Amino acid sequence: MKFSKIPTATITRLSRYSRALEELAEQDVKVISSENLALYCEVNSAQIRKDLAYFGEFGVRGVGYVVKELLFEIKRILGLNKLWHLGIIGMGNMGSALIAHSNFPRQGYHFVAAFDVDPLKVGKMLPQGFPISPLSELGKIAREREIEIAVISTPASKAQDVANLVVETPIRGILNFAPSQLHVPEGVIVHHIDFTVKLDRLAYRMGSIKPDLF
Repeated sequence: MKFSKIPTATITRLSRYSRALEELAEQDVKVISSENLALYCEVNSAQIRKDLAYFGEFGVRGVGYVVKELLFEIKRILGLNKLWHLGIIGMGNMGSALIAHSNFPRQGYHFVAAFDVDPLKVGKMLPQGFPISPLSELGKIAREREIEIAVISTPASKAQDVANLVVETPIRGILNFAPSQLHVPEGVIVHHIDFTVKLDRLAYRMGSIKPDLF
């Protein structure tokens, strides 16, 4: 089976299942049925079974899923059974908040470098144990620290220039928080996180809800 044939929505739901299973494991839940896992994840049980069926057979009929075993398998599928090295570019308010977010290391994503062009920020020591580096050292540090994913949190006007620098390094994954579309060569994967798009969807759904009539 080729990974490209797996629906993007399935991969998104697998991530949701992984988070739920981690919470259940922390609560010392040993086994869970597909129905109860579905309630926990706010999907239907048939969807869970369909999503998992792309990757093999899981669980025991009439019993359910062993929580830790299913969590291990989903993490393996998602590539979360290893540590990923991240470098963040743009240490403004958003960049500072992202690098401090506790969920990144919990999921195996470790920031190993941070970059900026502001001389007032460069050299500042971060709680993660390394200083903010000048952007001019991106290529050198990317090779030394084996950065695999670049997180771009610059202003939109600078994001494409930064992406152009990233593709000249060994980094092959970009998570873009800047509100602009990036153009990169084949072989580099970009995922865009645009909060305004999410807000537009939320506003649309809220607008479609009829107010209670009194």
